[in-house]
Amino acid sequence: MSSTPTGRHAGSRPASNAPAIPEPTFAERARTLVHLGRIGSLSTHSRKQPGFPFGSVMPYGLDGSGRPIFLVSTMAMHTQNVQADARASLLVTQPDAAGDPLGAARATLIGNVLPVPEADVAEARKLYLERYANSKYWVDFEDFSFYRMDVVDVYFVGGFGVMGWVPVAEYGNAEPDPLADAAAGIIQHMNADHADSLVLLARAFAGVESREAAMTAVDRLGFHVRLKTNDGMRGARIAFLREARTPADARTVLVEMVAQARQR
Repeated sequence: MSSTPTGRHAGSRPASNAPAIPEPTFAERARTLVHLGRIGSLSTHSRKQPGFPFGSVMPYGLDGSGRPIFLVSTMAMHTQNVQADARASLLVTQPDAAGDPLGAARATLIGNVLPVPEADVAEARKLYLERYANSKYWVDFEDFSFYRMDVVDVYFVGGFGVMGWVPVAEYGNAEPDPLADAAAGIIQHMNADHADSLVLLARAFAGVESREAAMTAVDRLGFHVRLKTNDGMRGARIAFLREARTPADARTVLVEMVAQARQR
């Protein structure tokens, strides 16, 4: 499948001829996922078994262009592998995925893992320690150093049937969704305290009658719900009335939407 269309956002794909529902582009979703992730699976080229990939659990930091930063030891096999062949990939999966993992989002970053240039080491150190404060105890050991993946391509999977290549320029220029760090709290609050409102919203804005509804994802343009209907489980995306860039914005918009739903 080709990459998501360029532009402000990519629409979901409704079964009917209804207009697409706005949602972030694959580039934005990939950047958001990598921003939220803390640990990925790094695959390098094995020196011991040429031609075979070698997988490693890999914590990472992230710079302003979405490039992963690694703090690695010269004793580590993955370090020795990239010193011989810099080509590698990093798989990052949805950190809070529940249920079937194949239905969760994930992104694969492909690139060259190289030592961070001396001029960039101080910034790389700062960014990495912001995520891994305990690394301060070994960050300055002589056998540890910073490496960075210079990304050349990105493959994003948003769930079943939602996938595509993301041009690296789009990935580098994208920003994590502004609700990313608050999304888990918004979802928990809506599902715990406003499940009945989600049923109303699904009926009014998605045209789906359901007995139960649960929010499964939220971003600045809208949210996804999982619905229990008389015909079984189904999902739907509902657009916000306007863009929500803060948790307060999201709360205000959701309150307005519930009020509108009650009037319909």
